[in-house]
Amino acid sequence: MSTTFSKVFDALEIGERFVTEARMISDIDVMAFAQLTGDTHPQHTDEEWASASRFGERIAHGLLVLSCAAGLVDFDPDRVVALRKVSDAVFKLPVRIGDSVRVEGEVVRTRELDDDHGLVECRWKVVNQDGRTVLRMTVEVVWRREPVLA
Repeated sequence: MSTTFSKVFDALEIGERFVTEARMISDIDVMAFAQLTGDTHPQHTDEEWASASRFGERIAHGLLVLSCAAGLVDFDPDRVVALRKVSDAVFKLPVRIGDSVRVEGEVVRTRELDDDHGLVECRWKVVNQDGRTVLRMTVEVVWRREPVLA
């Protein structure tokens, strides 16, 4: 598991890499996401419809995969204040029910926002159990320069 997201802002290095644990995307995940978001497109929810589609079966919502990727990253709440921006998301391959995904990331830029916070830009590559890229994106996080002291 990565320790990148528990580092002091000034200790981060450009080019620093991290890898998360993997998470399987289940049928329950897909159906709950459909219910939660209202995105009940039959590509995700209807086996018969999906069997005649380009993918030949039901697949996970792209935004479900993106959300799971964010959940896999080990954000230290004493350091990371918020996701600020997700950009350039490209869905490369479908994620099938039962696939596992993990995030491979790299710090590409840091800059000061104010006296108390910095901005960290990372490139994330979400890969499946076969090591194939299913999603790539750029993510910016607001980073507390000093941890909160309890």
